[in-house]
Amino acid sequence: MSALPSLRQLGYLVEVADRRNFRAAAEASFVTQSTLSAGIKELESVLGVELVERDPRGARLTPAGEEVVRRARTVLASAQDLVDSARDAGVPLGGVFRLGVIPTVAPFLLSGVMAKLRREYPALKLHLREDQTERLLEKLRAGELDAALMALPYDTAELKVFELFEDEFWFVAPEGDPHAKKKEMLVRDLEPGSVLLLEEGHCLRDHAIAACGTRGTKVRALLEATSLTTLIHMVEGGLGVTLLPELTLKAGILKGTRLIARPFSGQIPSRTVALVSRPAGARRADVEMLAEFFKQHYREQSKVRPASRRKTGRAEKA
Repeated sequence: MSALPSLRQLGYLVEVADRRNFRAAAEASFVTQSTLSAGIKELESVLGVELVERDPRGARLTPAGEEVVRRARTVLASAQDLVDSARDAGVPLGGVFRLGVIPTVAPFLLSGVMAKLRREYPALKLHLREDQTERLLEKLRAGELDAALMALPYDTAELKVFELFEDEFWFVAPEGDPHAKKKEMLVRDLEPGSVLLLEEGHCLRDHAIAACGTRGTKVRALLEATSLTTLIHMVEGGLGVTLLPELTLKAGILKGTRLIARPFSGQIPSRTVALVSRPAGARRADVEMLAEFFKQHYREQSKVRPASRRKTGRAEKA
């Protein structure tokens, strides 16, 4: 491999470019003028090209020098970013943290928590990846993610699981549906053939089917939605009914619709929102802190929003 210039040498050159004077550049670099001059010569020797024209009135960059300075600024900035990132990573919940989130959790939990997370952990640089559960877990196991927000039950095998909160399912139907007139819904009253679901691959589909208990074996939706938004449009269009997690209702997903949400009574179906990570991952402590942060946020939100057994969305007005 060819010899490479050092960051110190590149820094000297940038100082000369900015000040057009060796003495001023040396002072800015906290070295003697002879040390800086020697560093520039070493850099020219490594690159095999003259970078600076020296004369009694100051210093001028050659065309090659101008190009090297342009690239050097990028290299030095990247090196500084590396240092800052490593330093921040030593701070609790600092540095880059790669978090995967499933679509039926991401906009409904994170929208209310991101501002608070930035305030409490300003050194944290959260990189989000929204995807279906299976693909998120593949990336987590491959080391491409530090943790993933998902919903249980799901096969997490060897992963470390932090259960955050129970997310109850609610019955959602058009205003004219007979069940919408009830204050509460029983799972046994569901008509499996009328339940609309998300398409294959979304864990919420499996959770909704499981929520129907033994009746879930009869759920074979003729119409399947690609997203919760599409699912709601289908229900509002009178094509059927569905089950939605309370988390989505609290976030106002039914706002502006003419749909009714009713809680279940008796055996209440639910899913468990959890944070999962690799047991031996380098960010183990940060994952635990993030899990506790999400738990605390949900507890606080539950105090100021309708309790799980009260009406949510249009159900309050029906």
